[in-house]
Amino acid sequence: MERFVELENVQKHFDTKKGRFVALQDINLTIRQGEVVSLIGHSGCGKSTVLNIIAGLLEPSDGIALCNGREIDGPGPERAVVFQNHSLLPWLSCYGNILLAVERVFGAKEGKAQLAARTDAALALVGLSHARDKHPHEISGGMKQRVGIARALAMEPKVLLMDEPFGALDALTRANLQDEMVKIVDATGSTVVMVTHDVDEAVLLSDRIVMMTNGPAATVGEILEVQLPRPRNRLALAGDADYHRYRGAVLDFLYQKHRKEAA
Repeated sequence: MERFVELENVQKHFDTKKGRFVALQDINLTIRQGEVVSLIGHSGCGKSTVLNIIAGLLEPSDGIALCNGREIDGPGPERAVVFQNHSLLPWLSCYGNILLAVERVFGAKEGKAQLAARTDAALALVGLSHARDKHPHEISGGMKQRVGIARALAMEPKVLLMDEPFGALDALTRANLQDEMVKIVDATGSTVVMVTHDVDEAVLLSDRIVMMTNGPAATVGEILEVQLPRPRNRLALAGDADYHRYRGAVLDFLYQKHRKEAA
């Protein structure tokens, strides 16, 4: 797989009333095309800041961020973001929310029939064709988040960026959506970068897990290669020794190594 997203010596600071706060320091990370990468670490370690730099929502204070060989200088349709809050427009149906994004990206070069087909295909991909004409207040939280994912995928982004997309959901809905994401990633071959606090989610979904050190001046601590075969099945992995070894390695980093460093 080719290099697709590259962060080279990226640093990010914020000037506050109390002085300069260094959020990130010396971030070096390469993400390959078609790879699923999770960013994990304790609260305040800069995971979302890294994601926002890749999205073009934040500029590095130093260093360079590249996507497909070009410097990231702002948001673009080749990098779609799914936030923890689904951010759907309440006056539009599920179909309308997705169509809005499709028109923005493809409206200048495609006709209405093609745009409609793209929108319907995105709804089908996340299993929501039956909710096509429902509005956000008529569907569950998990369904809203699936509409948000469908909207992002309908733009055919080169990189799908996800900031704790399942964090606000109950455990069962979260597990179901994680399983849906496994299927979607396998079907689309998307390049995915996801922020998570959930160790099991990271192991289940990822090809690599990027473990961040504690902030301030957070950086990449370790990167774990997850060599579990795809497609992945939650129930089959429950008794898999390799799955538990990867899970243990992440927990060891998060809860043991940082205690030693602090001491």
